[in-house]
Amino acid sequence: MITQQVGLSARALQSSLADALADIVSGLEPPAEFPADALAEAERAAADVVLPDLDLTDVEFVTIDPPTSTDLDQAVHIERDGDGFTVRYAIADVPSFVQPGGALDRATRERGQTVYLPHRRVGLHPEVVAEDAGSLLPDRGRGAYVWTFGLDASGAVVRTGLERATVRSRAKLSYEGVQSALDAGETDLPGGGTLPLLREVGTLRGALERERGGASLNLPEQEVELDESGRYELVQRGGLPVEDWNAQISLMTGMEAARIMLEGRIGVLRTMPGPDERRVAEFRRQAEALGHPWPEGQPYGEFLASLDTSDPEALALMHAATILFRGADYTAFDGEVPDDVEQAAIAAPYAHTTAPLRRLVDRFVLQTCWHLVHGEPVPGPVREALPELPELMRASTRRASAAEREAIDAVEAALLAERIGDEFDAVVIDEDGTIQIVDPAIMGRAEGEAAPGDRVRVRVAEADVARRRVRFEITGARTGPGDRG
Repeated sequence: MITQQVGLSARALQSSLADALADIVSGLEPPAEFPADALAEAERAAADVVLPDLDLTDVEFVTIDPPTSTDLDQAVHIERDGDGFTVRYAIADVPSFVQPGGALDRATRERGQTVYLPHRRVGLHPEVVAEDAGSLLPDRGRGAYVWTFGLDASGAVVRTGLERATVRSRAKLSYEGVQSALDAGETDLPGGGTLPLLREVGTLRGALERERGGASLNLPEQEVELDESGRYELVQRGGLPVEDWNAQISLMTGMEAARIMLEGRIGVLRTMPGPDERRVAEFRRQAEALGHPWPEGQPYGEFLASLDTSDPEALALMHAATILFRGADYTAFDGEVPDDVEQAAIAAPYAHTTAPLRRLVDRFVLQTCWHLVHGEPVPGPVREALPELPELMRASTRRASAAEREAIDAVEAALLAERIGDEFDAVVIDEDGTIQIVDPAIMGRAEGEAAPGDRVRVRVAEADVARRRVRFEITGARTGPGDRG
C-alpha cells in the first residue's frame, strides 16, 4: 500500500521540515540552551583568557576540517627529522575554560558531547568557547595542549612530549581543498611542508595499523547540506585519502595517551572486544556469498582496505563488517589496570583525547596525561570524575545518535514527499532490508525479497515528515551476487 502526503507545496514541505527539526531540538535532554549560570561562566572565562607561557606561535600549524566547521579542536604541523619526522598536534585547551565543580562543568557533564543536526549544532560548550575563544581559529593566539611525537622512518613513535603552549594556526583548511591541492601537485601550501608530509606520515601509520592487525571501517557517510536556495539536501560523501591520513595522527595521539595512562595506572580508555569466532565465521560466509571471499590468514583490516565501496557487493560487505566492530565502550581505572585494555579495531590500547570541544571525556584525558607526563599527581577533581565518565559518555552517545538519525529521517522524508510512487536504483546492504540509493543519497528500509549485495529497483511507498518516516518497496531485483549479466 502506498501512503502519500497530498498537496504539499515546496514551501509547506520546508515548513513541515522546519517544524520536525524544531521538535527534535525541543525534545533534547538536557535542553539545547545552556543554563544562565553556565553561560555566564563561559563568557567570563572567554573574556579572561590567560595564555600559557610557552610560546609556539612560530610553529606553522594548520587545521583540516569540514569547510563549515568552526569548533576546531586540532591543529597539526609536521617536519622531517633526519630519516624520521617530528609531528606536533595542538589540541584546544578546553580545561582552562572550565572550573571544576562550576556551573559549566556541571552543564557539560550533563551533555557529554556535541549533537550535530542539519540546521544547528547543539554544543557541548557555549559558542563563546567552542566557536571562538577556545577554537583553534587561524591567525589568533590560542592556548593548546601540544603533543610532540618523534617518529622513525617507518612512522613508529620513538618519543612523546606534552606541553601547554600558546599557538597560532596559519590556515583553516578543508579536506576537499587539501586533497585537491595535493592531487594537483601544488607546492605553495600553508603549513611549511606539513601537507605533503601528512600524506607520507598518514600512509606509514596506516601500514603500521594493518601490520598490528587493526582496521579502519571507512564507510561512505550520509550528510545533510543546505543548498544556495536554503533547501536541505542529502549527499553521500566517501572518505578522501586526506581524511584517513589526518585520522591516523589522531589515532596515534590516542594510542600514546592510552600508553601514558596505563603506565601511570590511572585514566579512561576507549575499549572494544575483538570479534568472536561466531561473528568471524558469519562474516566469512557473507563475504563468500557476495563474491569477495576473505582469504584465510589475511588480517581483516587488510581485507577491508582492499574493498572498493563503489562496487555494490563490496559496499554491502563493508556494512556487514560492522558485526566485527561491536561493543565499543569506555573503561575507567585508578590503581588497578583492567584486564581488557585494547580497542580491537585499532589493535592497541586507545583513548579519546583529541576533541575536547566536542566530547567530554577528552578534557579529562588531556589533564590526566599532562600531569602524568610531568610527574605530578592527577588532581582530585579529575581523579574523582574518571569513574563517572563511562556512563556519561554512553548516555550522551545514545541521545546524540537518536537525534541525528531522526534529523536525517526528517530530511529524507521531505526530499521524497513529492515523489511517492517514484522508483530508484538501490543496493541492498544488510539482511534487514536496508538499502542504499545512489541518487538521491538516501538509506532506508525496503519491504520485499532481496539479499545483501542485490541491485534492485525500489518504489517510494511512504514519506511522512512529521513522523520522520520513509518506507520503500522493492519492485524487482536487477542483479545479485554471482548474477551480473
